[in-house]
Amino acid sequence: MKNKLVALIANAVTACTQKGLLPDVELSHIEIEVPANPEHGDYASNVAMILASQAKQNPRKIAQAIQENLTDPEGIIEKTQIAGPGFLNFRMKDDLWRKTLQDILNQKEKYGCLDVGQGKKVQVEFVSANPTGPLHIGHARGAVVGDVLANLLSATGYAVSREYYINDAGNQMNNLGKSVLYRYRELLGEKIEFPENCYRGDYIKDISAAIIQKEGNRYLTENEEETVPYFNGIAGGVILEEIKRDLKDFGVTFDFYFSEKELYKENGVSDLLSSLQEQGFIYSDGETLWFKTTDFGDEKDRVVIRKNGEPTYFAADIAYHKNKFARGFDILIDIWGADHHGYMPRLWAAIQALGHRKDDLKIILVQLVNLLRAGEPVAMSTRSGEFVTLREVLDEVGKDAARYNFLMRRSDSHLDFDLDVAKKQSNENPVFYVQYAHARICSIIRMAEERGMALPAFENINPSRLIEPEERTLIKMMARYPEMLEGAAKSLEVHRMTFYLNELAGVFHSYYNKNKVMTEDAALSAARLVLVDAVRIVLANALKILGVNAPEKM
Repeated sequence: MKNKLVALIANAVTACTQKGLLPDVELSHIEIEVPANPEHGDYASNVAMILASQAKQNPRKIAQAIQENLTDPEGIIEKTQIAGPGFLNFRMKDDLWRKTLQDILNQKEKYGCLDVGQGKKVQVEFVSANPTGPLHIGHARGAVVGDVLANLLSATGYAVSREYYINDAGNQMNNLGKSVLYRYRELLGEKIEFPENCYRGDYIKDISAAIIQKEGNRYLTENEEETVPYFNGIAGGVILEEIKRDLKDFGVTFDFYFSEKELYKENGVSDLLSSLQEQGFIYSDGETLWFKTTDFGDEKDRVVIRKNGEPTYFAADIAYHKNKFARGFDILIDIWGADHHGYMPRLWAAIQALGHRKDDLKIILVQLVNLLRAGEPVAMSTRSGEFVTLREVLDEVGKDAARYNFLMRRSDSHLDFDLDVAKKQSNENPVFYVQYAHARICSIIRMAEERGMALPAFENINPSRLIEPEERTLIKMMARYPEMLEGAAKSLEVHRMTFYLNELAGVFHSYYNKNKVMTEDAALSAARLVLVDAVRIVLANALKILGVNAPEKM
């Protein structure tokens, strides 16, 4: 609908220019919004105000010229009005809205799917937690944002690959191996002074105990330098499998797990840095190598090789993103914790040095989660030693409530997640509110069938019987579902989906509480059955993208 209006307005502006009513103007983008007040119409555009400064004319005069030169060959507009300083308000014909019902019933699970991406290859890299401990709720939020974004992009025409980058090289993994070794020695009776930089969770003891059960005390006398890498490998493998298990139960799977160690094979990182140094992007300052990220807008240059000869994380990330592009992806999307904000400019600099556009890498930041119980902060986990784990949240509230609640705010905004609210079987719980709308419609359809009225085809109803304001509002909301998906995909903002679902469920519940679907009037009942079935389809389609169940009974 919006796209049709954009085309009509653009044609009207061209006509105004040809007739001398407007000078030559540059109109790169036409904004179409839904007015907050339904009395102002179905859609509104501020195009006249955008053109006013270029044309040096009063915006209301421009709006009038556009209105007078607006042609509507399909006959979709009921009325056009000029409002305020120069808004163009449009009311669409009711028949057009009712046709939405036909589209939904015909397309069913395909309704809303678009070809915005036109098959572009997109890689979404998310979670990518070091395999040094269980996933915590911060990882969980990033996991569901990445998973739903991948679903959303797939539904809007992109070829999507999900990837988990395993940070299995460097000091953190070395510290993991030491942590397991020291607990191993401790469990076998040695007095150990545990270093500050080692991991202290109970899961470390479990891994050490499993090694003792299998291998006994043989490593007590082994050289530490040789033992740590071995323990590192065992612990990393165990923890990664637990991470995969937790993610699977959370509804998150990956197409590919990429090991950081792969980057260092056959001198991959050092050869890349040498090549970039030859091109002038890297320079030496004594024994340190620096990347000239300031050439691309960063506030200072960044180290890629330290004085001790060790590469930084940045060096590995340059190689990793080169590897991604070499695999043929058109767009890369990285989902990071908000504490990585300062890291973004250097990575954008790196991909530009590699010959790609800055816009080829999208970075989404995910803010912290405040876990509450009845409004009070939840105590830290004793199991993990330092955080509340994803597994603990899943065990308490379940997959659906966890996924939905993590999506209730913009990803770059702090999120309060109240466990008690997430378990409530009431309208206070947003996922229950939406799922109940779907289950309630399924119940209506079952009740109709029990009364001998099967769900009618659109061709067998009279849609003009749907004259209640709430019915028009429901249809308008469903018509906007594809627009919402397109906007969410282009902006990479998955929270738009929960906002939409909450609103649609709210409008449906209000309609149901005010109007009977099954009435004494068979024709009206048939039309209303089709209406609520269309709502059911849209709810189910959106919940599927969110990875949340659409129950038929509750």
